[in-house]
Amino acid sequence: MNIQLFSAVRAAVSILLITSFLSLTGCASMKDMFGSWSFGSETDEGETFEPAESLAVKGMDAYNVGDYAEARKAFQEIMDRYPFSSQAMLAELKAADSHYYLNEYEEAKTLYKEFEERHPTNEAIPYVMFQIGMCDFSRTDRIDRDASGAHEAIQSFNRLLRAHPESPYTREAKARTRSARAFIVNHEYFVAVFYVRTKKYQQARHRLNYIINMYPDADITPMAEKLLARLDEGNPPRWGLNRWLPDLAMPDWIADPEVEQLEPVKKGKTTQ
Repeated sequence: MNIQLFSAVRAAVSILLITSFLSLTGCASMKDMFGSWSFGSETDEGETFEPAESLAVKGMDAYNVGDYAEARKAFQEIMDRYPFSSQAMLAELKAADSHYYLNEYEEAKTLYKEFEERHPTNEAIPYVMFQIGMCDFSRTDRIDRDASGAHEAIQSFNRLLRAHPESPYTREAKARTRSARAFIVNHEYFVAVFYVRTKKYQQARHRLNYIINMYPDADITPMAEKLLARLDEGNPPRWGLNRWLPDLAMPDWIADPEVEQLEPVKKGKTTQ
């Protein structure tokens, strides 16, 4: 097979991969995405830019092998140079995905939200809303750090569940919401232990009572009750407080007992 024929076949296969992806996410039809071919534009200096369809193929080639940095560059170029092309919608969504898989959650969330604003009726919107929640969830790390990501994840997933309760992402959104809530409770408990460590017992009692009253069914609540009892007895633990701490890592999700497929998976036990 000569080089020109090989390149033509490779481009055709890549385009099929792109359209297969779109059929799964509902981004657009083959006709909508590739109905008009945009050829490279030429600057005053005679420099010719790579055409949008070629950039789309390049971006998907890189994306499909996990080279998200290269994919992001190609999709960003489409967005910058060809914002009204038939490839622009694909570029918007896959640029957001590329940022997400590069762990650039703030950038990904911004692009997902822009996609939702520009294409509010697109079939990919449930996926986009789920990914917004995942950007919040994924930046939630350990209970001894900022808990704002967990709070925002709950808000984002609840927005998806209200708008699209029957979407393919419903079960996972509910599971990750449970995990984010557990994270918040554990964070509150961690702060209470910190107050015990620093001998601020009144503040510790306040936090522990809050946990017991607001989250009576949480896994950490029995431990909170034991710690509060020690404080009320005037016998606060002064040594070995690490034994009173839960796992600092956040589980990927907390399974619904009725859904066997969703098993709790840890990101990794944190040594203390």
